[in-house]
Amino acid sequence: MSRMIFISLPVQDLAVSRRFYEGLGFSVNENFSDDTTACVVVSDQIFVMIQTHDRYAGFANLPVGNPREQSQHLLAISCESREEVDELGRRAVAHGGTEVHGAEDLGFMYSIGFTDPDGHAWGPLWMDPAAAANGPPEHGA
Repeated sequence: MSRMIFISLPVQDLAVSRRFYEGLGFSVNENFSDDTTACVVVSDQIFVMIQTHDRYAGFANLPVGNPREQSQHLLAISCESREEVDELGRRAVAHGGTEVHGAEDLGFMYSIGFTDPDGHAWGPLWMDPAAAANGPPEHGA
């Protein structure tokens, strides 16, 4: 069985968040979307369910936190090239996101950081295929 990942994120304004994620180049599956939820298709196996706070709270059974005030997660997503990492960062800022940190080049891995309009943290990265297969070099090497 191939596993799928469904990430649920509470958002203040569903329309704004939907435009942001579509601006990154992702599509929305309308079959799993309504006026409280949009199912963002990141890949065949990764989906981000952006939900109004009321809808999200119904699933979480806890108060909805503010990701701008406390770190809650970092959603790292692989890219096929350094250029794709940079392009996602440009698109994020152009569509209402905020840059958290610019390019970090570790040789075997290249990444940036940004948040969506609600402050959810994303870290697109490219990893050298050899490092992905063999693991990164030892720290300090």
